[in-house]
Amino acid sequence: MAVYSSLTQALAEALVDVLRFIEGSEDEQMDPDDAVKVLEGVAHLFSRLSSNQRSELMDLLGTMAEAESDPARREFLEGFPEGFGLLDDVV
Repeated sequence: MAVYSSLTQALAEALVDVLRFIEGSEDEQMDPDDAVKVLEGVAHLFSRLSSNQRSELMDLLGTMAEAESDPARREFLEGFPEGFGLLDDVV
């Protein structure tokens, strides 16, 4: 069982796994309209984060990507900030 340095890291790991599953789901696994609603909802939530919160999340995602041994999950983590709008309005 994995040990996380913080609750924030554990929740980020879980969120990434859920979003990765949804994004990679076939139409038979999940209704495409529902998948889009979930993904857009998360992106909207991220758009409401403060600059400090976005930076904190992006730092955590970078750390997670560096430690990731699964190439596909690492790629997802590396693309996460852009894919979910975390780079918008970041100075």
